Amino acid sequence: VLAVAGAAVWATPAARGGPHARLAVRDTGCGMPPEVLERIFEPFFTTKAVGEGTGLGLAAVHGIVRSHGGSVIVESEPGRGSAFQVFLPLAAEAAREPSAPAPAAPAPRGTEAVLFVDDEEAIAELGRRSLESLGYRVTATTSSVRALELFRRDPAAFDAVVTDQAMPELSGAQLARELLALRPELPIVLCTGFSRTVTPESARALGVRRFVSKPATLAELGRALREALDEGVSAQLPRGTAAPG
Repeated sequence: VLAVAGAAVWATPAARGGPHARLAVRDTGCGMPPEVLERIFEPFFTTKAVGEGTGLGLAAVHGIVRSHGGSVIVESEPGRGSAFQVFLPLAAEAAREPSAPAPAAPAPRGTEAVLFVDDEEAIAELGRRSLESLGYRVTATTSSVRALELFRRDPAAFDAVVTDQAMPELSGAQLARELLALRPELPIVLCTGFSRTVTPESARALGVRRFVSKPATLAELGRALREALDEGVSAQLPRGTAAPG
């Protein structure tokens, strides 16, 4: 059973300031446990059997809403159904004829060695190919434990690590903690979907350089990685010296 309410003007701290349109959808289904709720916006994540779902529906919804400056709030408990609220900012004035979009800034490039970790094989492969297209040398793995083993074997072999948060065995935050114990200056980028267990603030306090919300574009991921790497370079330069590039 679905109940839909829309077209209300709303203000919420979860979205940008000003009036917003709110679309609320609630069902009376089986609900979701926290470990599923945390991952529902991740591309290719699905609880359905093989061949019955792609795991792209909610990821697409999240990306579309974000691209319009909005936000999605989700509440769900096992046995109590799920509730989704979509907030979209209202236009301040009447729509005008669309102008030609400004060309998107290209994703920054690099040549460093990167360890990419995601337990979804499709995402790990996509991440590897994407970062390699920017010039990076990428080692991808679907196991956070395997990633830690590779790093322990040679901590100097990687210039940065890009890791997912919600993974079996070791979460992204747990992996980051272990890696930083070996190399405190290691640039780490943490990627996560809807998460109640880690925030940009808690990730930063842990020592993570950048926090990326999934699904992320190549430009967003490339920019976060470049900033994480350059932040480390700047921190090591003598005071008053400009970072290269």
